[in-house]
Amino acid sequence: MTDSMSDMIACPKCDALHRVPHVQPGAQARCVRCGTVLMAPREGAMTRIVMLSATGLILMVAAVFFPFLELSTHGLGRKSSVFDAILAFSDGLMLPLSFAVAALIVVLPITRFIALIYVFAPMALGWKPASRARAVFRMAETIRPWAMAEIFIIGVAVALVKVAGLAQVTLGPAFWAFVGLVIITVLKDNFMCRVTVWQTLNARSPS
Repeated sequence: MTDSMSDMIACPKCDALHRVPHVQPGAQARCVRCGTVLMAPREGAMTRIVMLSATGLILMVAAVFFPFLELSTHGLGRKSSVFDAILAFSDGLMLPLSFAVAALIVVLPITRFIALIYVFAPMALGWKPASRARAVFRMAETIRPWAMAEIFIIGVAVALVKVAGLAQVTLGPAFWAFVGLVIITVLKDNFMCRVTVWQTLNARSPS
């Protein structure tokens, strides 16, 4: 081991230290102790991440403002959107819940999509990274566990199972936009090799 730790990587599962290997696109580097994938670079990954993030932004707009679902029972019906759900908690003591719902389901996912586009778009075009790209990518990784759009749709699906026996439920376009958003998020994270991203940022950023 050298005095510098810049060429070392720790396994996120078992904390075993490894020297950063040179991995060809399409190949994988795994932890020697637990087998966790440490690096899995893909050809054209940056371009795909930018495209998926832009698609996610479009789907998020549709998911927030389009009708999410309609409940009908005894001849009465009501349509609701995610924006309506956020405003439903905007009075009195429930106001902090309204801010939390807006932040976790809408604001943070949108912020992360924009941050990833900002970081990856210049490098996908072969340019040097944008100003403060490393700080922006670090921020995007920090808020990743708190961007809960996919958790929201899972919770809604569970709730619909219980509500379906009490009323007729019609799923709106926003529901399917959220489903698409979950798929986009999974694909985007699957294409991203974070070690490779940091290596590229460090190599292309001015000293």
